[in-house]
Amino acid sequence: MIAERQPARELIPGPRSITNDPMQSSKNQPYIHGSKPEEQRRLSSLNGLLNQACLRELALTGGEAVLDLGSGLGQFTRDMARVAGPRGRVIGIERDKRQIVEARRQAREARELGLVEWRHGEVLELPLKKSEWRRFDVVHARFLLEHVREPEQVVRQMVRAVRRGGRIALADDDHQVLRLWPEPPGFAELWHAYIRAFEHLRCDPFVGRRLVALLHDAGAKPRRNHWIFFGSCAGAPEFPDFVRNAIGVIETAREVITGPLGFGEKQFDRVLRDLRRWGHRSDAAIWYGLCWAEGVRV
Repeated sequence: MIAERQPARELIPGPRSITNDPMQSSKNQPYIHGSKPEEQRRLSSLNGLLNQACLRELALTGGEAVLDLGSGLGQFTRDMARVAGPRGRVIGIERDKRQIVEARRQAREARELGLVEWRHGEVLELPLKKSEWRRFDVVHARFLLEHVREPEQVVRQMVRAVRRGGRIALADDDHQVLRLWPEPPGFAELWHAYIRAFEHLRCDPFVGRRLVALLHDAGAKPRRNHWIFFGSCAGAPEFPDFVRNAIGVIETAREVITGPLGFGEKQFDRVLRDLRRWGHRSDAAIWYGLCWAEGVRV
């Protein structure tokens, strides 16, 4: 981060090798944000801010068989299903049963319960029938690889699931690219602690920059990469939602940041208060980009 009134300097370190512990699998790995109602509300808002841009990038044409890994609340999964249409088929896989319950509730409320087939399961042991492997036109994962200890194995599963010539689409974070300006007091230190929380859980907070390499190493042919802009500024009608999202991702990681990482509770609360005040500035801006990469199975 670049702190206000200080010389330009690197406050956030570059990516380090994430050492996986073979004694701990993704099955019992905690999700840093949890799935409490307040987090589900944040995710719903996040979907509203990002889904149309991601849908344009995915460029479905209709009739596709789509597999969505880490489908969460299923809002983007349903977006894909609408475009795939009646000739298509969309399966959403999610390991958190509470997320599936809420995804079905939202789908029922929207009268779209039949659009998606929801399945409970792990991304390293995809709940697919033998006849379903190598049959999908598109396999997609967004905001998933940053939360697993074995992203390489997940992408290999995705390549196995797609048909020859089918597409593997990855969208994920590189948390180093975030910039808030003018930077709120103490934000750089708190964001650094948030990044360290991923590393504490043996996850990679910089996985976005590795997406092309992950596709290549899994046996897919990388075809393109891109940034999906995810930012806003004071004066834009959606800016308050971006500020609330920034606060929410940090707030839901409080337990790790203030627990094993030792970031002070009072400092944590003070920075979030300053961030809320910052959200009312007339010159405030958030600059961020979601990493996107796509490959094909050859």
